[in-house]
Amino acid sequence: MTDTQKTRLRQDALDYHEHPKPGKLEIRATKPMANGQDLALAYSPGVAEACLDIKDNPATANRFTAKGNLVAVVTNGTAVLGLGNIGALASKPVMEGKAVLFKKFANIDCFDIEVNESDPERLADIVCALEPTFGAINLEDIKAPDCFIVEKICRERMNIPVFHDDQHGTAIVVGAAATNALHVTGKRFEDIKVVSTGGGAAGIACLNMLLKLGVKRENVWLCDIAGLVYKGRTEEMTPQKESYAQDSGLRTLDQVIDGADLFLGLSGPGVLKPEMVAKMADKPIVFALANPTPEIMPNEVRSVAPDAIIATGRSDFPNQVNNVLCFPFIFRGALDAGATEINDEMQLACIKGIAALARATTSAEAAEAYKGEQMTFGPDYLIPKPFDPRLMGVVASAVVQAATETGVATKPVTDLEAYKEKLDSSVFKSALIMRPVFEAARTATRRIVFAEGEDERVLRAARAMLDETTDKPILIGRPEVIEYRCKEAGLQMEAGKDYELVNPQDDPRYRDYWGSYHKIMARRGITPDLAKAIMRTNLTAIGAIMVHRGDAESLICGTFGQYLWHLKYVNEILGTDGLHPIGALSLMILEDGPLFIADTHVNPEPTPQQIAETAIAAARHVRRFGIAPKIALCSYSQFGNLNCDTGTRMRGALEILDATPRDFEYEGEMHIDAALDPELRARIFPDARFEGAANVLIFANTDAASGVRNILKVRGMGLEVGPTLMGMGNRAHIVTPSITARGLLNMSALAGTPVAHYG
Repeated sequence: MTDTQKTRLRQDALDYHEHPKPGKLEIRATKPMANGQDLALAYSPGVAEACLDIKDNPATANRFTAKGNLVAVVTNGTAVLGLGNIGALASKPVMEGKAVLFKKFANIDCFDIEVNESDPERLADIVCALEPTFGAINLEDIKAPDCFIVEKICRERMNIPVFHDDQHGTAIVVGAAATNALHVTGKRFEDIKVVSTGGGAAGIACLNMLLKLGVKRENVWLCDIAGLVYKGRTEEMTPQKESYAQDSGLRTLDQVIDGADLFLGLSGPGVLKPEMVAKMADKPIVFALANPTPEIMPNEVRSVAPDAIIATGRSDFPNQVNNVLCFPFIFRGALDAGATEINDEMQLACIKGIAALARATTSAEAAEAYKGEQMTFGPDYLIPKPFDPRLMGVVASAVVQAATETGVATKPVTDLEAYKEKLDSSVFKSALIMRPVFEAARTATRRIVFAEGEDERVLRAARAMLDETTDKPILIGRPEVIEYRCKEAGLQMEAGKDYELVNPQDDPRYRDYWGSYHKIMARRGITPDLAKAIMRTNLTAIGAIMVHRGDAESLICGTFGQYLWHLKYVNEILGTDGLHPIGALSLMILEDGPLFIADTHVNPEPTPQQIAETAIAAARHVRRFGIAPKIALCSYSQFGNLNCDTGTRMRGALEILDATPRDFEYEGEMHIDAALDPELRARIFPDARFEGAANVLIFANTDAASGVRNILKVRGMGLEVGPTLMGMGNRAHIVTPSITARGLLNMSALAGTPVAHYG
């Protein structure tokens, strides 16, 4: 990094911490404070009821206060990152950052507490006195050996989890990386020789963890600034180092590295030399974790051992050993189980979960966050990426299970599957509302054909379908391209076994397909030669013909191109089966609940009849999500106050709906604010047909519907599921180019639901 780059980085970092407001945290109220009644409940006199309840039953503190989801990050600033003993005040930006990670990755509230106390026993007294406030304690950046003393005292005296992340968080992630490194090399913990540099808190904790995983103590060689830790040595010794002392005449790292299978570095830059790596065993495992400069750079390792497996603590190299893979989720599980401690079994469960996740197919969300990186399990992908959203569900549920089985859980979780689903739904915002759709989809197996089968998002959705549904994907695309992209994305799928392949350049059904298409389109200007060309090149038309002929039950297309272009071919082909497109319905998942919007794509200026059909179809589709529809017909006019075009058409639609009894609630015409604000609507029109906020907005033109949809989506206020193409009997759905792999999976569940499930 050049001096200019360093200066720029420094200024960027300072600006990040200062603007738009100082620091990285703020406190927000979770209850309303809008009037005197709120004040009376929040403080005097209402607060006394909660206080008295907790006095009689201390366990209710987790019901009536934030304690059960509140962690303290405590430090005295004596061993901060790579900065050393910078003091409590200077450590505050780091502790705030740790608190932000707790919130970001596990939705755990956190206070950072920096204490001016260097005496470990007095520091422990201070931490123990905090027990009434917090559900757990995260000790951070306390120098060794003081950290061992503080943690031991706190764990003995406190009845809540106390976890020194520098020790155990590092050890857990190292354990997961080592588990998978041995998996790749075909070696076993009980057989390997381990050489480690660094006898600090993290180094000792990692060695202790490796012993729990099966490494034999006699095969561990610990070196520090004074060389090998051997029996009888007095220089730079601690009781923790003494437990790893070897009865040997060897004295230097260069001497003990010979034949080592695993080098574990938690020391400083340049400690391990290439010539030392050359002495290691075949397929050496080098964990050079010193930050910011590792014990040896990866290119130096490769120069003497091309088959080496390498991990560092840096994000610019593969296999970053990062504590964020562990601490948010082990605390999430510990808090949810009401654990009184974080024991060995919980830590080992954490290792097992992280390691297994890396061996599984990479998630689409993680791939999106790390575009361009190879994320296929192997030498360069031993552990998941921090932004893999599956970590929460996998790791926290493993921790909860271990806490429950070992008897340290005061709130044992009996239904682990439901608990994991709850965690996943907090990460995947669409998971909870999509649950009834996925459950319905599992009752039958439908063949879903993806027109754009070469798209990586489609491939990831297809892989997820195999894991989460009973449906079998059909992919239209060139086999060599699909195979190459699956390999690049780390997706374990095989044509013929996991998915059906339709090769537009060479498919045995080609003659049947162009013949069927020509039969449909012969009197609409399509010649045999043109039909042949379209069945070679038009992926949407190929997919629609497959559905028409019964080779698939539903088509998903639209990951590129314009919506109406795809709709033209879907309507031409499947419209012959007595179907016609009614409208496109988008589900927007908002913080305060779901909101459906129509028609976003199909009818630019719908007639009253088309609006009424859209409302009827929307009601039917909304029920698929287990939601009772409340439909608002939205326009520029409000309850007849303007004779504008949109108002006139909405009134016409209302008359059509009123002509026949309906099994859903609807009202209009009205503005959006009146639809969503019941109090405002009551003032304007007291006799409205439904109470509460509308959950379906039907617009008089696609400009308005699509505009609202895009504002909610682009501004980050809502996550979209859809659009769902209504009126086609669930035989075709056209998505938009902005859709994600998760969105495609959701659409596949909608397409995989038999029509009988939703009418």
